[in-house]
Amino acid sequence: MPPVIDHPLRHRLTSELHARPFPVLNAPAMAAYLAIKHRPDEADRAAALAQLTALLDHYGAPRPDAGATHYFGPMGKYTIKWEQHTEFVTYTVFLPGLSARAFDPAEFEVFPQHWQEAMSGVRITSALFRVMPRPADDKQILPELDSWLVAESIAVADVLDGSAVIASDFRIDPAGHLRFAVYVSDTTGPGRVGRIVQRLCEIETYKSMSLLGFAKTREMAGPLNTLDRQLNDLTETMRSADARAEETLHALLGVSVALEQQGARSAYRFAATGAYTALVAERIAVLREARFLGRQSFAEFMMRRYEPAMRTVKATEARLHAMSGRAIRASELLRTQVDVERSAQNQAILASMDRRSDLQLRLQRTVEGLSVVAVSYYAVSLAGYLLYPLAAHLDISKGMMTAAVTLPVIGAVWLMLHRIKRHVE
Repeated sequence: MPPVIDHPLRHRLTSELHARPFPVLNAPAMAAYLAIKHRPDEADRAAALAQLTALLDHYGAPRPDAGATHYFGPMGKYTIKWEQHTEFVTYTVFLPGLSARAFDPAEFEVFPQHWQEAMSGVRITSALFRVMPRPADDKQILPELDSWLVAESIAVADVLDGSAVIASDFRIDPAGHLRFAVYVSDTTGPGRVGRIVQRLCEIETYKSMSLLGFAKTREMAGPLNTLDRQLNDLTETMRSADARAEETLHALLGVSVALEQQGARSAYRFAATGAYTALVAERIAVLREARFLGRQSFAEFMMRRYEPAMRTVKATEARLHAMSGRAIRASELLRTQVDVERSAQNQAILASMDRRSDLQLRLQRTVEGLSVVAVSYYAVSLAGYLLYPLAAHLDISKGMMTAAVTLPVIGAVWLMLHRIKRHVE
């Protein structure tokens, strides 16, 4: 019996599920994280892989495979995790031990300056992680966090059933990085620690990427307000008896085109924002947060600071669709009005043509009557000239002879012209 033939992509698709393993991290440790946004085309994807290769070459580390979209392995005394996504690439470098100064900007020097300057994309976010053993008394954590982070913005949570305490203020420090503190319990394994750090990196990256949609809404606010006013004015104009329907329709079509252009330019960003927003909520949910010493959790922070921005994006998207629908409906109504007006004009033209045809018919009949008279006159004259000799022979006067032939001649002329008319028709 021949073996079952595998689908050409079977092994590749199965391997994809296991291609991005979580890092394994022992406390104490540090991590430097960098996310670079690039254009989603093949040239930039190849450039991103070349930049990873340049970083690995700097440390004498093994190179990635050709066409790779992820990489995990040693890089000198460090460990690097690299991932390539549709719109961005991420670099996470893990450093053993802790620096004397918490969140020292020098930790980010694991990415060489010359390598950063050669970067083809732009930084969407970067962060420093400090992974420490959890103290026996949780109250010792808060003073440290207050000294490292902005107190009014701190989000703290006990995650994964007491496995760790995580904290951040989601602010950019003077060195240009966000700060994340992770306090690991004694019973938490290195695999779980790595997953916690990975989830925090994903939350920050997806949050930053989704906020690009919020920036797009701000960019669109002015043009949308202008188009909204124009649409309202044109709709009001439609109710005016003095309005010229065709001019209003042309203006409405211009507004519709402008709205379609706005929709085309923002469709991808709005769709991506929706996907990133869902991922942020999902990543926070899997952390299974519990309140820590009365401080706000990550979910509460997002609810207060992040979700309003995402609701604004959804509201702008809905507004754009609503305005497009209004413009289309108004155009259809106005087009119907134009069609009705044109139908009325056509009916008036047809009525005018009917009147003209009737006048032409009357004129034609009049001309035909006059033609009978004129032809009969000449025919009677000719008949008279022909019959005058006979009148003398019969002793009849010329007037009597002319009167006698007039009616038969007229009848003959009328019959002849009638036959000619029927033959022509």
